[in-house]
Amino acid sequence: MQSLALLVITLVLGTGKCGVLEDQRILHGRPLSDKPRDGDEDYDYDHDAFLGGDDAEYFDSLDPEESQRRLGVIYDQIDKDMNGLINLEELQKWIQFVQEREVREDTERQWGERNKGQGEHVSWDSFRKDVYGFIEEGGEGGYNFQPMMDRDSRRWQKADSDGDGKLTKLEFQAFLHPEDSGYMRDIMVIETLEDMDVDKDGSLSLDEYIGDMYKGMPGDNEPDWVTQEREMFAMERDKDGDGFMSFEEVQQWIIPDDFDHSLAEAKHLIVKADVNGDSFLSKEEVLE
Repeated sequence: MQSLALLVITLVLGTGKCGVLEDQRILHGRPLSDKPRDGDEDYDYDHDAFLGGDDAEYFDSLDPEESQRRLGVIYDQIDKDMNGLINLEELQKWIQFVQEREVREDTERQWGERNKGQGEHVSWDSFRKDVYGFIEEGGEGGYNFQPMMDRDSRRWQKADSDGDGKLTKLEFQAFLHPEDSGYMRDIMVIETLEDMDVDKDGSLSLDEYIGDMYKGMPGDNEPDWVTQEREMFAMERDKDGDGFMSFEEVQQWIIPDDFDHSLAEAKHLIVKADVNGDSFLSKEEVLE
Protein backbone atom coordinates (compact mmCIF):
# COMPACT_ATOMS: atom_id res chain seq x y z
CA MET A 1 0.00 0.00 0.00
CA GLN A 2 1.12 3.56 -0.62
CA SER A 3 0.11 6.60 1.39
CA LEU A 4 -2.36 9.05 -0.08
CA ALA A 5 0.02 11.85 0.81
CA LEU A 6 2.52 10.34 -1.60
CA LEU A 7 -0.13 9.85 -4.25
CA VAL A 8 -1.38 13.39 -4.16
CA ILE A 9 1.81 15.28 -3.34
CA THR A 10 4.64 13.41 -5.08
CA LEU A 11 5.22 14.13 -8.77
CA VAL A 12 7.00 11.64 -11.00
CA LEU A 13 8.17 11.60 -14.59
CA GLY A 14 5.79 10.62 -17.38
CA THR A 15 5.40 6.97 -18.36
CA GLY A 16 6.68 7.29 -21.90
CA LYS A 17 3.48 6.08 -23.53
CA CYS A 18 2.61 7.92 -26.70
CA GLY A 19 -0.80 8.71 -28.10
CA VAL A 20 -4.13 8.95 -26.29
CA LEU A 21 -4.84 6.26 -23.70
CA GLU A 22 -8.07 4.34 -24.22
CA ASP A 23 -9.51 5.54 -20.91
CA GLN A 24 -8.96 9.18 -21.91
CA ARG A 25 -11.41 8.81 -24.83
CA ILE A 26 -14.22 7.69 -22.52
CA LEU A 27 -16.51 10.55 -21.50
CA HIS A 28 -17.44 10.44 -17.83
CA GLY A 29 -17.48 14.11 -16.98
CA ARG A 30 -14.58 16.49 -17.18
CA PRO A 31 -11.34 14.52 -16.99
CA LEU A 32 -9.99 14.49 -13.43
CA SER A 33 -6.52 15.24 -14.79
CA ASP A 34 -4.67 15.58 -18.05
CA LYS A 35 -1.77 13.57 -16.60
CA PRO A 36 -1.02 10.00 -17.77
CA ARG A 37 -2.92 7.11 -16.17
CA ASP A 38 -0.76 4.00 -16.03
CA GLY A 39 -1.37 1.59 -13.17
CA ASP A 40 1.10 2.13 -10.32
CA GLU A 41 2.80 5.03 -12.11
CA ASP A 42 -0.09 7.48 -11.94
CA TYR A 43 0.84 9.72 -9.01
CA ASP A 44 0.46 12.88 -11.11
CA TYR A 45 -3.08 11.86 -12.05
CA ASP A 46 -4.12 11.06 -8.47
CA HIS A 47 -2.50 14.29 -7.31
CA ASP A 48 -4.71 16.37 -9.65
CA ALA A 49 -7.84 14.30 -9.04
CA PHE A 50 -7.61 14.79 -5.29
CA LEU A 51 -6.65 18.46 -5.22
CA GLY A 52 -7.61 19.91 -8.60
CA GLY A 53 -5.03 21.05 -11.13
CA ASP A 54 -4.39 24.53 -9.73
CA ASP A 55 -4.25 23.43 -6.09
CA ALA A 56 -2.00 20.52 -7.04
CA GLU A 57 0.50 22.96 -8.57
CA TYR A 58 0.31 25.11 -5.45
CA PHE A 59 0.95 22.11 -3.18
CA ASP A 60 4.02 21.30 -5.24
CA SER A 61 5.54 24.62 -4.22
CA LEU A 62 5.11 24.03 -0.48
CA ASP A 63 7.64 22.47 1.86
CA PRO A 64 6.69 18.97 3.10
CA GLU A 65 5.57 20.13 6.55
CA GLU A 66 3.20 22.78 5.19
CA SER A 67 1.81 20.52 2.49
CA GLN A 68 1.02 17.86 5.10
CA ARG A 69 -0.62 20.43 7.37
CA ARG A 70 -2.83 21.60 4.52
CA LEU A 71 -3.59 18.04 3.48
CA GLY A 72 -4.76 17.44 7.05
CA VAL A 73 -7.16 20.38 6.71
CA ILE A 74 -8.51 18.90 3.47
CA TYR A 75 -8.91 15.54 5.21
CA ASP A 76 -11.16 17.16 7.83
CA GLN A 77 -13.26 18.72 5.05
CA ILE A 78 -13.74 15.35 3.37
CA ASP A 79 -14.63 13.56 6.64
CA LYS A 80 -18.20 14.88 6.74
CA ASP A 81 -19.41 12.68 9.60
CA MET A 82 -16.29 13.61 11.61
CA ASN A 83 -15.66 10.04 12.73
CA GLY A 84 -11.94 10.20 11.95
CA LEU A 85 -12.23 8.00 8.86
CA ILE A 86 -12.89 8.74 5.18
CA ASN A 87 -15.22 6.25 3.52
CA LEU A 88 -15.77 5.62 -0.19
CA GLU A 89 -18.83 7.87 -0.44
CA GLU A 90 -17.09 10.80 1.25
CA LEU A 91 -14.05 10.49 -1.01
CA GLN A 92 -16.20 10.21 -4.14
CA LYS A 93 -18.17 13.33 -3.20
CA TRP A 94 -14.93 15.22 -2.62
CA ILE A 95 -13.59 14.23 -6.04
CA GLN A 96 -16.89 15.31 -7.63
CA PHE A 97 -16.65 18.63 -5.81
CA VAL A 98 -13.10 19.19 -7.07
CA GLN A 99 -14.13 18.31 -10.62
CA GLU A 100 -17.15 20.62 -10.59
CA ARG A 101 -15.10 23.43 -9.07
CA GLU A 102 -12.53 23.13 -11.85
CA VAL A 103 -15.28 23.43 -14.47
CA ARG A 104 -16.84 26.47 -12.79
CA GLU A 105 -13.51 28.24 -12.33
CA ASP A 106 -12.44 27.59 -15.92
CA THR A 107 -15.80 28.82 -17.22
CA GLU A 108 -15.62 31.98 -15.11
CA ARG A 109 -12.07 32.69 -16.26
CA GLN A 110 -12.83 32.27 -19.93
CA TRP A 111 -16.16 34.08 -19.64
CA GLY A 112 -14.32 37.07 -18.24
CA GLU A 113 -11.85 36.96 -21.13
CA ARG A 114 -14.47 36.58 -23.88
CA ASN A 115 -17.51 38.47 -22.62
CA LYS A 116 -15.94 41.92 -22.99
CA GLY A 117 -18.92 43.86 -21.66
CA GLN A 118 -21.54 41.99 -23.71
CA GLY A 119 -23.80 41.52 -20.70
CA GLU A 120 -25.34 38.09 -20.24
CA HIS A 121 -24.22 36.69 -23.60
CA VAL A 122 -21.18 36.12 -25.78
CA SER A 123 -21.76 36.23 -29.53
CA TRP A 124 -20.10 33.86 -31.97
CA ASP A 125 -18.92 36.80 -34.04
CA SER A 126 -17.15 38.29 -31.05
CA PHE A 127 -15.65 34.95 -29.99
CA ARG A 128 -14.49 34.18 -33.54
CA LYS A 129 -12.79 37.55 -33.92
CA ASP A 130 -11.21 37.25 -30.49
CA VAL A 131 -9.83 33.73 -31.00
CA TYR A 132 -9.37 33.51 -34.77
CA GLY A 133 -9.15 37.13 -35.85
CA PHE A 134 -5.50 36.71 -36.77
CA ILE A 135 -6.55 34.39 -39.61
CA GLU A 136 -8.41 37.20 -41.37
CA GLU A 137 -5.34 39.36 -40.90
CA GLY A 138 -3.19 36.80 -42.71
CA GLY A 139 -1.38 35.61 -39.62
CA GLU A 140 -1.73 31.82 -39.89
CA GLY A 141 2.02 31.40 -40.29
CA GLY A 142 1.68 28.49 -42.70
CA TYR A 143 -0.73 26.50 -40.50
CA ASN A 144 -4.35 26.08 -41.57
CA PHE A 145 -6.56 27.04 -38.61
CA GLN A 146 -9.79 26.95 -40.62
CA PRO A 147 -10.69 23.37 -39.58
CA MET A 148 -10.31 24.36 -35.92
CA MET A 149 -12.56 27.36 -36.41
CA ASP A 150 -15.15 25.26 -38.26
CA ARG A 151 -15.09 22.72 -35.45
CA ASP A 152 -15.60 25.43 -32.83
CA SER A 153 -18.41 26.90 -34.91
CA ARG A 154 -20.23 23.56 -35.04
CA ARG A 155 -19.77 23.07 -31.29
CA TRP A 156 -20.97 26.64 -30.66
CA GLN A 157 -24.15 26.01 -32.65
CA LYS A 158 -24.81 22.85 -30.68
CA ALA A 159 -24.27 24.65 -27.36
CA ASP A 160 -26.57 27.47 -28.47
CA SER A 161 -29.75 25.78 -27.23
CA ASP A 162 -32.10 28.60 -28.27
CA GLY A 163 -30.40 29.21 -31.62
CA ASP A 164 -29.92 32.95 -31.20
CA GLY A 165 -26.23 32.89 -32.15
CA LYS A 166 -25.20 33.94 -28.64
CA LEU A 167 -24.29 31.88 -25.59
CA THR A 168 -25.34 32.45 -22.02
CA LYS A 169 -22.78 31.57 -19.36
CA LEU A 170 -24.39 28.15 -18.94
CA GLU A 171 -24.32 27.54 -22.69
CA PHE A 172 -20.73 28.79 -22.79
CA GLN A 173 -19.86 26.23 -20.14
CA ALA A 174 -21.43 23.53 -22.34
CA PHE A 175 -19.30 24.78 -25.24
CA LEU A 176 -16.10 24.65 -23.18
CA HIS A 177 -16.90 21.39 -21.36
CA PRO A 178 -19.27 19.37 -23.57
CA GLU A 179 -18.41 16.18 -21.69
CA ASP A 180 -20.48 17.51 -18.76
CA SER A 181 -23.59 18.43 -20.81
CA GLY A 182 -25.92 15.68 -21.94
CA TYR A 183 -27.11 17.50 -25.05
CA MET A 184 -23.50 17.96 -26.23
CA ARG A 185 -22.52 14.28 -26.20
CA ASP A 186 -23.16 13.71 -29.94
CA ILE A 187 -20.67 16.46 -30.74
CA MET A 188 -18.04 14.66 -28.69
CA VAL A 189 -18.62 11.45 -30.66
CA ILE A 190 -18.28 13.37 -33.94
CA GLU A 191 -15.07 15.04 -32.77
CA THR A 192 -13.64 11.72 -31.56
CA LEU A 193 -14.33 10.17 -34.95
CA GLU A 194 -12.73 13.11 -36.72
CA ASP A 195 -9.63 12.80 -34.53
CA MET A 196 -9.19 9.07 -35.05
CA ASP A 197 -10.64 8.39 -38.52
CA VAL A 198 -7.48 8.77 -40.60
CA ASP A 199 -8.97 7.71 -43.93
CA LYS A 200 -12.16 9.75 -43.32
CA ASP A 201 -14.55 6.93 -44.20
CA GLY A 202 -16.80 7.65 -41.20
CA SER A 203 -15.76 4.61 -39.16
CA LEU A 204 -12.78 3.36 -37.16
CA SER A 205 -10.65 0.44 -38.27
CA LEU A 206 -8.55 -1.59 -35.85
CA ASP A 207 -5.39 0.19 -37.05
CA GLU A 208 -6.99 3.60 -36.47
CA TYR A 209 -8.18 2.55 -33.02
CA ILE A 210 -4.75 1.28 -31.96
CA GLY A 211 -2.86 4.05 -33.77
CA ASP A 212 -4.63 6.70 -31.69
CA MET A 213 -3.24 5.33 -28.43
CA TYR A 214 0.04 3.70 -29.41
CA LYS A 215 2.73 5.08 -31.71
CA GLY A 216 5.18 2.22 -31.82
CA MET A 217 8.27 2.25 -34.00
CA PRO A 218 8.89 -0.44 -36.66
CA GLY A 219 10.49 -3.44 -35.04
CA ASP A 220 9.28 -2.58 -31.53
CA ASN A 221 7.81 -5.35 -29.43
CA GLU A 222 4.17 -4.47 -28.89
CA PRO A 223 3.33 -3.96 -25.18
CA ASP A 224 0.86 -6.36 -23.59
CA TRP A 225 -1.70 -3.58 -23.05
CA VAL A 226 -1.79 -2.96 -26.82
CA THR A 227 -2.43 -6.64 -27.48
CA GLN A 228 -5.23 -6.49 -24.94
CA GLU A 229 -6.70 -3.47 -26.73
CA ARG A 230 -6.67 -5.39 -30.01
CA GLU A 231 -8.65 -8.15 -28.33
CA MET A 232 -10.97 -5.57 -26.76
CA PHE A 233 -11.66 -4.08 -30.20
CA ALA A 234 -12.69 -7.45 -31.62
CA MET A 235 -14.64 -8.69 -28.60
CA GLU A 236 -16.35 -5.54 -27.27
CA ARG A 237 -15.87 -2.42 -29.41
CA ASP A 238 -16.84 -3.82 -32.82
CA LYS A 239 -20.31 -5.00 -31.83
CA ASP A 240 -21.41 -6.25 -35.25
CA GLY A 241 -18.06 -7.85 -36.10
CA ASP A 242 -17.59 -6.07 -39.42
CA GLY A 243 -14.05 -4.95 -38.59
CA PHE A 244 -14.97 -1.31 -38.01
CA MET A 245 -16.48 0.85 -35.29
CA SER A 246 -19.49 2.82 -36.51
CA PHE A 247 -20.76 6.10 -35.05
CA GLU A 248 -23.09 4.15 -32.76
CA GLU A 249 -20.30 1.80 -31.64
CA VAL A 250 -17.96 4.73 -30.92
CA GLN A 251 -20.78 6.32 -28.93
CA GLN A 252 -21.25 3.18 -26.85
CA TRP A 253 -17.51 3.11 -26.22
CA ILE A 254 -16.85 6.71 -25.15
CA ILE A 255 -20.20 7.35 -23.43
CA PRO A 256 -20.74 4.30 -21.22
CA ASP A 257 -23.89 4.28 -19.12
CA ASP A 258 -22.46 2.27 -16.27
CA PHE A 259 -19.17 4.02 -15.48
CA ASP A 260 -18.68 6.72 -12.86
CA HIS A 261 -15.19 8.19 -13.06
CA SER A 262 -15.27 9.81 -9.63
CA LEU A 263 -16.30 6.51 -8.04
CA ALA A 264 -13.57 4.63 -9.89
CA GLU A 265 -10.94 7.16 -8.77
CA ALA A 266 -12.18 7.05 -5.17
CA LYS A 267 -11.91 3.24 -5.14
CA HIS A 268 -8.46 3.49 -6.71
CA LEU A 269 -7.19 5.90 -4.05
CA ILE A 270 -8.55 3.82 -1.19
CA VAL A 271 -6.97 0.62 -2.55
CA LYS A 272 -3.61 2.36 -2.80
CA ALA A 273 -3.64 4.09 0.59
CA ASP A 274 -5.63 1.72 2.84
CA VAL A 275 -2.74 0.21 4.80
CA ASN A 276 -4.80 -1.83 7.29
CA GLY A 277 -7.32 -3.05 4.72
CA ASP A 278 -10.46 -1.83 6.50
CA SER A 279 -11.78 0.01 3.38
CA PHE A 280 -11.49 3.38 5.14
CA LEU A 281 -8.76 6.00 5.18
CA SER A 282 -7.54 7.26 8.51
CA LYS A 283 -5.72 10.58 8.76
CA GLU A 284 -2.54 8.66 9.54
CA GLU A 285 -2.87 6.66 6.30
CA VAL A 286 -3.40 9.84 4.34
CA LEU A 287 -0.51 11.75 5.88
CA GLU A 288 1.98 8.92 6.44
